[in-house]
Amino acid sequence: MRRPSDPSRAVRGLLVVAVALAGMLVVPPAAPATAAAPTALPVRVAAVNDWSCRPTAARPTPVVVVHGTFGDGATLLRRLRGSLLAAGYCVFSIDYGRRATAPIEGSAAELRDVVDRVLAATGARKVSLVGHSQGGMMPRYYLRFLGGAAKVDDLVGLAPSNHGTRTPLLLAPGLSVLCPACRQQAAGSAFLQRLNAGDETPGPVSYTTVVTRLDEVVVPYTSGFLDGATNVVVQQKCRVHLPGHLLLPSDGVAVRVVLHALARRGPASPTYRPSCLP
Repeated sequence: MRRPSDPSRAVRGLLVVAVALAGMLVVPPAAPATAAAPTALPVRVAAVNDWSCRPTAARPTPVVVVHGTFGDGATLLRRLRGSLLAAGYCVFSIDYGRRATAPIEGSAAELRDVVDRVLAATGARKVSLVGHSQGGMMPRYYLRFLGGAAKVDDLVGLAPSNHGTRTPLLLAPGLSVLCPACRQQAAGSAFLQRLNAGDETPGPVSYTTVVTRLDEVVVPYTSGFLDGATNVVVQQKCRVHLPGHLLLPSDGVAVRVVLHALARRGPASPTYRPSCLP
């Protein structure tokens, strides 16, 4: 593991966040209009945040997708959301905490309110949560301190900041002022000490983490692991897969581990061997 002061690590981290912020500002071009055939019948297409969606016997648990710091409900998560929809889940996506920069306690309260709304709308008993980066860690505050453990079946974290990060980027004083959640995600912060004290995987929730050895933001990558969870390193499943922090939610191996974890009782099986296709 490199020391936190390694300048090349910091530069890569800056590039990662710059790319992320740039991606948020890009507006995709409008698709060309096409005329439907006069006799065509309207086709219902599964969509995220469809409040009329009803879980099926095969997929009884709705899924709430939770973005990370500086993100939103769409950026970086399109493949993940689309794969969940294609698998037959009712899928919901949350935007929270001023792009997840606000204090994490408040963001967890926002998640609580969204989960309650999803349960009321769908009639489901529980939801599952799939989160990237802070979105994989923040729900644990909801589970532990806001009563969420009784309402959540699975929590799957992709590169979650469960034990914080030692990358200098998120610890810069100026950024910490603008992003209280960044300061809270520093390794050893008072927030993380409270969150991780005692049982790291409380309640009847099934916990799975998926991490990448090439993570430039959550450093070291092993800080995403949880005691009591199934902890998956994508390179241990497929050595040729090289996603970094931002691309992990779009990595085929990671997405297949998510689908596997959600489709079974308990967390992902440690022996599960996903396809290594992109």
